[in-house]
Amino acid sequence: MTLPKLRLSVLDQSPIAEGSTPRDAFANTLELAQATDAWGFSRYWVAEHHGSTGFAGSSPEILISHLAAQTDHIRVGSGGVMLSHYSPLKVAENFNILQTLHPDRIDLGIGRAPGSDQVTAAALAYGSQIGMEYFGARVADTLAFLSDDKPMTEALHQVKATPHPNIPPQVWLLGSSDQSAALAARFGLAFAFAHFIEPDMGFDIVRQYREAFRPSKYYGVPKVSIGVSVICAETQEEVDYISASHKLWRLRFEQGRLGPFPSPDDALAYPFSEVDEAMINRRPRHGIMGTPDQVKRELEEFAMQYQANELVILTITYDQKARLRSYELLSEAFELDRP
Repeated sequence: MTLPKLRLSVLDQSPIAEGSTPRDAFANTLELAQATDAWGFSRYWVAEHHGSTGFAGSSPEILISHLAAQTDHIRVGSGGVMLSHYSPLKVAENFNILQTLHPDRIDLGIGRAPGSDQVTAAALAYGSQIGMEYFGARVADTLAFLSDDKPMTEALHQVKATPHPNIPPQVWLLGSSDQSAALAARFGLAFAFAHFIEPDMGFDIVRQYREAFRPSKYYGVPKVSIGVSVICAETQEEVDYISASHKLWRLRFEQGRLGPFPSPDDALAYPFSEVDEAMINRRPRHGIMGTPDQVKRELEEFAMQYQANELVILTITYDQKARLRSYELLSEAFELDRP
């Protein structure tokens, strides 16, 4: 099977490197957005995390506004807004405003995960008794408000989301589970699968989405993008050095220590024990790391396996220059169409 030319997009979690600040992380996010805009990437999505000292982005809507105002061509969106915390009306109004300010450049990526611990999730809900079992209703009402239709919730039939742009934001449902895939199929939405979170069942989950997809006013056929973690550098030696940080970060993650991203030097000097090594290796490696030719070959095989023509690339490095260079090398290797 031959797929159309592969499109590359960006997922940015606004990581905080050890010794830096959230302000530095946001400056890096803007720099990367402007660079990938110039290098021909299709979308730039920012994540939502709460109570984290390792990721700075807790409000995608604010970051989207900041980035869309300072880029020219790339679509900007959420990867994603955790709708379980919020009012569908407020989410729809936020993204209608963004789309009105930046016509046909805004993506609303909706996520199911809390993006936080349970106590923080409760604080975000602040007393709401509407649980995850109503998530499908939240999605339905959000779509209705965006489309100026009647919400599924009867008590809200007279409510309108304002302003109402001529073209609504493009809506994706994000996820790493069959539940998310089923919701995306049910509502006829595009599905962004987070392979970097759940690689083992990915092919089955995406197949289930395609088989269950119901055409809608939003999409006539299934539309899939795959989120994948990548590090690309000009030599294997550089790749090995840059990626050393991930090993120490992964250990801390498994230990429940979700702090800033460590430097390669600290990671290379760390005395990993046998217990540490076993903890790190109990889950498979999720990402693709290598030189441009190697990464391009693996990503093309990966896209062919998923039958997807868009990959959303997540690259986290301690050094901002290395992160920028990784995306630039991908742009060159795939000969992206630059504006």
